[in-house]
Amino acid sequence: MTVHQFLSPTGRTGLRLATGVLAGALLAATAPTAGAATAPGTAPGPTAARADGAALQQALADVVAAGGSTAALAEVREGARTTWRGTAGTADLATRAPVRADGYFRIGSITKTFVATVVLQLAGEGRLRLDDTVEHLLPGTVPGGSGITLRQLLNHTSGIPDYTDDPQFELEDEADILRWVGTGRWATYRPRQLVDIATAHPVLFPPGSGWSYSNTNYVLAGMVVERLTGRSWEEEVRRRILLPLGLTRTSFPRSSPFVPEPHAHGYFSLSTGPVDVTLQNASGGSAAGSGISTTADLDRFLAALLGGRLLRPAELAEMQRTVEVRPGVGYGLGLQRMDSPCGPLFGHTGSVEGFQAALVGSQDGGRQIALSYNPFDRAKGAEQQRAVLGLLVKSLCPPAPAGGAAQAG
Repeated sequence: MTVHQFLSPTGRTGLRLATGVLAGALLAATAPTAGAATAPGTAPGPTAARADGAALQQALADVVAAGGSTAALAEVREGARTTWRGTAGTADLATRAPVRADGYFRIGSITKTFVATVVLQLAGEGRLRLDDTVEHLLPGTVPGGSGITLRQLLNHTSGIPDYTDDPQFELEDEADILRWVGTGRWATYRPRQLVDIATAHPVLFPPGSGWSYSNTNYVLAGMVVERLTGRSWEEEVRRRILLPLGLTRTSFPRSSPFVPEPHAHGYFSLSTGPVDVTLQNASGGSAAGSGISTTADLDRFLAALLGGRLLRPAELAEMQRTVEVRPGVGYGLGLQRMDSPCGPLFGHTGSVEGFQAALVGSQDGGRQIALSYNPFDRAKGAEQQRAVLGLLVKSLCPPAPAGGAAQAG
């Protein structure tokens, strides 16, 4: 399992590029229609209008068609209830089984938001400080760790290289993919092993002087949780988040290669035909991206997080305090921010072989969308990305009704 960045099926620079596209799409698509009334100096709120179900279903179908995907499923939640859920495509190319709306999927880097939440809970309990150094928290683990803070791990300003950029994780051509399919996807990695792979490479920049997405940062964050609590980060997520919220369909399977039923299968498209890559050892994702969940569980998690049910106001504010990645787009502590006329949007996305996911919502926790899709044709990644952006725009910032004030939904 390799963890990739935001909406980037074809490379690891996607967070810088795709989020700028998303912000631009939101700015263009959510401008009020002619005659729509908004208060002077204010923006229409994300829950001011309700997205049309037929339009969302078409947008989801476009996600499948644009990228040659095999499957997609999504769910929109407003307040305490689901307002729309949909599926498109085929769950299994062999059996032609339909996609289940309640299906499980790999969430990739959305795992980071769960881990960051636990770290911030520990900060709120006084068990650590965000400005504690890595050397203080994990002595002898990272060269130069005395100059790197926990905050810099969580917001990707540490300068620590991403272990997935090491050649053994690269999937740049068909030969790489075939090697991974045959042996690489079954490999078991320990967290310290992933860190050592990363730190064998030169630092990217002095800590705090730049920004670069690195999965290594969150492997280290998971190690911090384990050292402070005496329990695995997976167990702490379960105790602190999953059990209190009743998220019974979210798990972090460590080295297990399986996805619970029902699920849509993930594939690679090779010159010889499709290869099913659903089964893959999750340990390569670790605290950076090993999770499995459902759209319903993810929506409920983000609503609780942004609604203040998991963190105190001070810690939630820290989480939402972002480093500017580009104008209108920032990265906080396990949360990404995208500015739009309907208010700041927060969330995260995830990508592992055969699976991509997105979880995005309004700042107040009033509206969320969770999405999973199974990319198939890597050559159509940019086209599919645009379709995903279209779905997010329609669900989170639907246009206000023409000729009158927006109606609360």
